[in-house]
Amino acid sequence: MVKLAELVEIEEKQGYVGIKKGNLACSGCGLNLALRHALAALENHAVLVVPACCTSVIQGFGVGYGINAPVFNCAFAAAPAVATGIANMYKRTDPDVQVVVWAGDGGTADIGMASLSGAAERDEDIIYVMYNNEAYQNTGVQKSGATPPGAKTTTSSGEYRPRKSVARIMMAHGVKYVATASSFYPQDLYDKMRRAWKDHKGHFRFIEIWSPCPPGWNVDPIDIPEMSKMAVQTGYWPLFEAIDGKIYLSKQSKRFRDPANRKPIEEFLKPQGRFKSIDESHKQALMKDIERYWDWIERFLAEEEK
Repeated sequence: MVKLAELVEIEEKQGYVGIKKGNLACSGCGLNLALRHALAALENHAVLVVPACCTSVIQGFGVGYGINAPVFNCAFAAAPAVATGIANMYKRTDPDVQVVVWAGDGGTADIGMASLSGAAERDEDIIYVMYNNEAYQNTGVQKSGATPPGAKTTTSSGEYRPRKSVARIMMAHGVKYVATASSFYPQDLYDKMRRAWKDHKGHFRFIEIWSPCPPGWNVDPIDIPEMSKMAVQTGYWPLFEAIDGKIYLSKQSKRFRDPANRKPIEEFLKPQGRFKSIDESHKQALMKDIERYWDWIERFLAEEEK
């Protein structure tokens, strides 16, 4: 794993090759950090395809443009198809370029699922990154398929439905490299982007990054780092890589495979206003959702991990 001091040095040398200071992101935005670390891993070889999402807002325009990489903005459902065409063009003209879809959970788990499924089935040579802020945040905090049980949005009052796990769906498609990451575990995120680019080029790759949204989740930005740590330590957000259908837990999540080592879920829920009115039945639904996720991980865990 890259050391934190090394990552800082890499990003400073690149001169914010990914995303500039002073862009239009909200204070404490997890997406802002995720994009910076991910593009640092790809050096200056990335071309982004961005459907309608928070990124298409924070990038700005004209003199306020905030991303130091080529960006193609497209409609919600079209990103994987657009990325496929761009990637095929670069195979002929500049094979060092890596085309990356950078999309939210709305444009991935919901509106973009059909074209995502098609690109995965065809094993297109793109990296698809879903930054998961668990709702349609920039259009008014509406519920998405990735919204967890018990979380209130402007269109829901804490339904019992489990989160839609796109990482699991991609594994069912036979995607060669699938990973989960967090914007507040930068070294882990950087390494996974690097491996996706260097070790599995030529195939479709999928990375789901948990990306806190302070205004959408009603969280004080100062609480975001601790809350992000609790997401992993309570087992809510397992960090792993799946290579050829076999799961390898990341160092940060290994000890939380045992439920006895996990922190109480309340430590994750407490800072978040979206869970302010959560009752015991909703809390139990969330706990069942977490256990289902870990039961699934156990089924696909590589033998050397057991």
